[in-house]
Amino acid sequence: MTELKQQKCEACSSKSQPITQAEIEQLKPQIPGWEILEREGVLRLEKVYKFPNFKSAIAFTNAVGEEAEKEGHHPALLTEWGKVTVSWWTHAISGLHKNDFVMAAKTDAIMNSQFS
Repeated sequence: MTELKQQKCEACSSKSQPITQAEIEQLKPQIPGWEILEREGVLRLEKVYKFPNFKSAIAFTNAVGEEAEKEGHHPALLTEWGKVTVSWWTHAISGLHKNDFVMAAKTDAIMNSQFS
């Protein structure tokens, strides 16, 4: 199976199916440190990344934003001094889709390649 970070997001619509619990159990080990949280009744993937300062945090935010634009799938990003909280979910289905796991893996790859 191709690593999540190497996959592309697929187009979603309101008719797309949320990811199943079995798929979550299969994919979750590929994105260590990500939590599955329910916020406002919607399941989301969320992770907090730490940085030594605001400049690094905003650079990471911008790098994640660039990747989101390439893939056409956009997260919620909360940038603060020394940390960035990234939340992925699929708005069209108000829940989790495989795309969210792909983008979580890509987010980790950005951190590991550019900010470690």
